[in-house]
Amino acid sequence: MRRWPNNIGVVVVDTLLARVVAPTGAVGFGVFAEARGWGFFHHVSLPGWLQFATALILLDLTIYLQHRVFHFVPVLWRLHRMHHADLDIDVTTGARFHPIEILLSLGIKFCVIVALGAPALAVLVFETSLNATSMFNHSNVRMPRAVERILRCVVVTPDMHRVHHSIVRRETDSNFGFNFPWWARLFRTYRPQPEAGHKGMIIGIEQFRDPRELRLDRMLAQPFREVSSGE
Repeated sequence: MRRWPNNIGVVVVDTLLARVVAPTGAVGFGVFAEARGWGFFHHVSLPGWLQFATALILLDLTIYLQHRVFHFVPVLWRLHRMHHADLDIDVTTGARFHPIEILLSLGIKFCVIVALGAPALAVLVFETSLNATSMFNHSNVRMPRAVERILRCVVVTPDMHRVHHSIVRRETDSNFGFNFPWWARLFRTYRPQPEAGHKGMIIGIEQFRDPRELRLDRMLAQPFREVSSGE
């Protein structure tokens, strides 16, 4: 069971940053950049619908690649591991990110929005869908197996993403997507099921399984604390 008295602080802080401030900032920056004619789409002749669709796909690819980088660059993994240290998976896990990681992610989005000249509407739709799918694929819902198999062909499902939160590192380093599931297959990071099965799979990070690690101060300090080399 989730220890709300210890965890509620980080949930509130991260929800405000990840689900309100960051999306609003990205959309606002998209409007700002579009008004000034910045980016690739302002220098080529493409139909509006194609610009919209391309921007959505490339923004999602950016999030996928960013997620992989945060796993494999040690200093960035120190920031990202707070997300993986959660001992249970539910919708609040989708908002559990270190504030520094949220700001870095926002900066990356700003750069991509400017480089593409992404339409502000595309940024708005992308941020809305990213928020929705992040809550969906971190939810602890179950669905009929046949439905889940079909659904994971078009969107990352809870079962698919849950593998990513396994304590086993080779499983943690898989299924990096939030919106579209295709990137995992395309870049060969797809893992359909955990080796121990969902019932036998352990969630979290071995070095941060003490319930005291759910305290706000310890989670915010986590990137700056030394742990054993097995992290």
